[in-house]
Amino acid sequence: MTRIGVIGAGGGAAAAVYVLDNTLSDAEITVLEKSRGVCGRAAARRRDETVYEYGANYLKSDDERVSRLVTEEFDEGLVKVDGSVWTFDADGEVSEGRDTDEGKWTYEDGITRLAKHLFGATDATVRRDTRVIDIRPDGDGNDEDGRRWWLTDDDGDEHGPFNAVVVNPPAPQTAELLRGTGVDAVEHLADAADEVPYRTVWSAVLHYPFEIERPYYALINTDDEHEVGWIGREECKPGHVPDSESLLVVQAAPDWSEERYDEKPEENVERLAEHTAEIIDDERLTEPDWTDHQGWKYALADDGVGGGAVRNAADEGIYAVGDWVAGEARLHAAVRNGLDTGERMAHRL
Repeated sequence: MTRIGVIGAGGGAAAAVYVLDNTLSDAEITVLEKSRGVCGRAAARRRDETVYEYGANYLKSDDERVSRLVTEEFDEGLVKVDGSVWTFDADGEVSEGRDTDEGKWTYEDGITRLAKHLFGATDATVRRDTRVIDIRPDGDGNDEDGRRWWLTDDDGDEHGPFNAVVVNPPAPQTAELLRGTGVDAVEHLADAADEVPYRTVWSAVLHYPFEIERPYYALINTDDEHEVGWIGREECKPGHVPDSESLLVVQAAPDWSEERYDEKPEENVERLAEHTAEIIDDERLTEPDWTDHQGWKYALADDGVGGGAVRNAADEGIYAVGDWVAGEARLHAAVRNGLDTGERMAHRL
């Protein structure tokens, strides 16, 4: 039997588990996820009859293999986002975008459905509310069974031993986990992961009991000079918002997000609502009837990790997956990286 441990239940990990479970007949896979949900920053919430995605906004059709996966194998509940992405500048001036034909996918009940589909197609055990705080090796890698790994959670419970471990948290958290193993290649991966730069994003969710009539799905700031980075209209996603209502997801720019990350949420929401009203040119938007918010300390990786460090750690049984490994802060990149990593693991194991 091949025992595989997985830290984190993000899109990359879900894709890797899907490949491993369907390729290795003797695989026993255990996923340990610190939160109550799956799919990482590709997150969705429900309130009343609304569904909103406050992290990753959708799955792009940029990768052919990932597109085939969702449109052919996991298309239950799949919907296409209506409308294109327009732009705005430092003065809030809105201009027509150029991505009208670009495919943007999500699910009626939220983008987290992708990971639920992937895990649901396996026999993997997914343990939520289980935060891994320590990884340690068992054996020197020279015996017949090779090196094995134990994981310890914050309740002091141990999980393992595993023949291999998939590590899916953001790079800074992965670096912290991998330090102190005493295995050179794993320590080098920790150092490399620690060098990956990240952008912080603070998001406000603004709901209105009326429709906002605009010719676009979303607005993105292209000159990085505005306090707002993105405004998305969730009503453009079929099944997300009831008729005659609107829900906006407003993501602040990284500098503003980092500066005000620990400020009072209600003040941040109020300021972002004011900016949104100015950009969309509708004074009513300063007064949403209900709101939500979420901060992402490690939202977007600005660069990838060195491939050599990833490969060398894999030789020791530690496999890193995610958008920071792929070198592109997109959900489709994380999923593709998980599929590729799962195949390499299956071949090696």
